[in-house]
Amino acid sequence: MTYVRQVGPGCAALGRALVAGGVMSGDWAGAFADVPRSAFLPDLMWPWDMAAGCSVPVSRTDDPQRWQEFADSDCPIVTQWDDGNHLGTEPGAVSTSSASMPSVVFRMLRDLDVRAGDRVLEVGTATGWNAALLAHRAGAGRVISMEVDEAVAGRARTVLERFGSSARVVHGDGFGGYPEGAPYDRIIGTCGLRRFPWGWVEQCRPGGIVVAPWGTHFSNADGVARLVVADDGLSASGRFTGPVEFMKLRAQRLPPVVHGEYVRESVKEGWESSTGVTEAEFLGERFGAQRFAVGVRVPDCLCVEAEKREGARPVWLYGLRDRSWACVLFRDGDDARVWQYGARRLWDEAEAAYRWWVAHGRPGYERFGLTVTAEGERVWLDGAGDFWKV
Repeated sequence: MTYVRQVGPGCAALGRALVAGGVMSGDWAGAFADVPRSAFLPDLMWPWDMAAGCSVPVSRTDDPQRWQEFADSDCPIVTQWDDGNHLGTEPGAVSTSSASMPSVVFRMLRDLDVRAGDRVLEVGTATGWNAALLAHRAGAGRVISMEVDEAVAGRARTVLERFGSSARVVHGDGFGGYPEGAPYDRIIGTCGLRRFPWGWVEQCRPGGIVVAPWGTHFSNADGVARLVVADDGLSASGRFTGPVEFMKLRAQRLPPVVHGEYVRESVKEGWESSTGVTEAEFLGERFGAQRFAVGVRVPDCLCVEAEKREGARPVWLYGLRDRSWACVLFRDGDDARVWQYGARRLWDEAEAAYRWWVAHGRPGYERFGLTVTAEGERVWLDGAGDFWKV
């Protein structure tokens, strides 16, 4: 059965808004209209409700109008919880597959700069919508999409075939890429990276483009890296184009950090001090660049913000290569108290990184860049002058 394309008023309005906002270039408008996101979404989904501030269950069977409104809105939609082990209609514990915000999808497609005839590898099929958009642009038989979750891959393959798309879905771990289809002109990852897979660079032709979210374990504050493969194929380099949050590549997920394995009794076992850095300064805005920058300069560290109660918020830092930890207790109207323990003084490192970011003019994502070689990767600011191996 072939899908009959129907574009409702909500989808058309979203398309106009994306173009007007400069997120979607005019040459993608045709693909947006011909390949609606709603064709790839399951009957039961969990869109992010801006008013409620959480994911909510929406069933096409029970409430088709509400389902369509969310499908045609610029919001992320969870399509799988807990690696498929979730039952019931209420949200699960951890979202493990989703349909990204259309504004994010088209920002990344703009960065990828796909042309007709390009051979494209996508890592992270999810619903299959992004793969179908790529195939619409690149042409028949030009797009391979990899998905690590067998059930998700199977559903996407079925939906793409029903829709009439030529995008090919391969079940497998995309960390190593897909050498059988190489070389590619373009490679895009739709999952957050903590180490950039060298295989992606090897499988992309010289002058080709690789686009993927990249960040550190410090936070979920990723940046979209747009890398160009060097003429000799021995490196890929480029700037970050803006902030984004993605589910992590499953091969690079961070195992759960158990608080009790770090803090045996109480914070009083740590070395105590104070700081004049405020909660608002250190945490900043959700999509601000400071946490990205701090994460780059404080490697192998996880930052966890506790719930704020009665004007106080604890923020914990956990070392990922030893059992060092730090806790900074921010209080409204007062200097924060700090406790640190272990071989690393994690708060000292984090505060120094924050002050470095301030001293350099509070640089946004666009001033940072990433270079990847077979030996590793380095992040740089404003060119190659300041850089850090990560």
